[in-house]
Amino acid sequence: MCSPSTRSPLSCIMPPHILRAIAQRGNAAQRIAATNTLALDATFRALRASPRGVAAPPNAAPVTVPPAKRRTLYTAGHQQELPGDVVATEQKPPSRTADVAAYEAFHGLGATWDFYFDVYGRQSIDDEGMPLIATVHYGQDYNNAFWNGQQMVFGDGDGELFNRFTVALDVIGHELTHGVTEDEAGLVYMFQPGALNESISDVFGSLIKQRKAGQTPAEADWLIGEGLFTSAVSGHALRSMKAPGTAYDDAVLGKDPQPDHMDRYDNTYLDNGGVHINSGIPNKAFYQAAVDMGGYAWEKAGRIWYETLRDSALRNNTGFKRFANLTVATATRLYGPDSVEHTVIVNAWATVGIATTSPVLAVPRKSTR
Repeated sequence: MCSPSTRSPLSCIMPPHILRAIAQRGNAAQRIAATNTLALDATFRALRASPRGVAAPPNAAPVTVPPAKRRTLYTAGHQQELPGDVVATEQKPPSRTADVAAYEAFHGLGATWDFYFDVYGRQSIDDEGMPLIATVHYGQDYNNAFWNGQQMVFGDGDGELFNRFTVALDVIGHELTHGVTEDEAGLVYMFQPGALNESISDVFGSLIKQRKAGQTPAEADWLIGEGLFTSAVSGHALRSMKAPGTAYDDAVLGKDPQPDHMDRYDNTYLDNGGVHINSGIPNKAFYQAAVDMGGYAWEKAGRIWYETLRDSALRNNTGFKRFANLTVATATRLYGPDSVEHTVIVNAWATVGIATTSPVLAVPRKSTR
């Protein structure tokens, strides 16, 4: 579940329809875990909407020169107080044998920082050297991970349906990318702008995982949250970018509801207007563009999406069609109107039922490094 606020929303990886399904159809322990997760998420939404908001974690040092990762990892010790107690820093990284969740979170933060800096020249979430802060072991059987505008928070899962939420690198990249999107575009977290917000996080979460594994689009699984489900769940992941609607089909969780085409767009008011559901449509478009473009997906397709995110013409209420048009304009600016890349982007959006036209080219908000 995620916040209805338009600025700095609480951005969670777990689609609320899954938690509601578990609360209705799970066994006693599963229902308790799902209900408690829903209640905690609602509390955080209220805090994010309040004038006081969520307190920033301590020790937020100023930007460093030259650019460098500055990670601080905390543990909540299965309590609900943030940020918790420090367990790792750049000077004292965590040991995998001592705490596998802390190890995965720390290195997931690092892989995300490396991706944005090495590929796009971006210095952390805000492009100004923002420290990366995370808390592991949050709450009891907490089935979620989220970005609250200042830090990452990871639950350990209930152990019956969900494993620890640090297990998937793309989940970590997904949540931190919500911070990038907020910094660059501030997409309203409702309806199509909110679904774009979720899709952009899926795109770069997947690219971070692909780059870490050295995979081409043909080699990648394009799954978001692979490894989160235990063996008790009939499914592969929370979402599939390659084939939206096929990630899981389970007696307790239900069936993956994501559409892969505008003909199947879900007009709903649940989940802030279906932000975790309708994101399947732009997800599929990106997958198709990446596969058809070849090479590594972060090199051209990812560059087009990243530069579009930074485009001054990307308003905070941008819907699918305007975003699609902007990606076409970006491809034109980067590679030319007669380029293969331009044609691939146009065809990728057509695949999901969105016809594009090129708007007037705009200037990125920040100079490209």
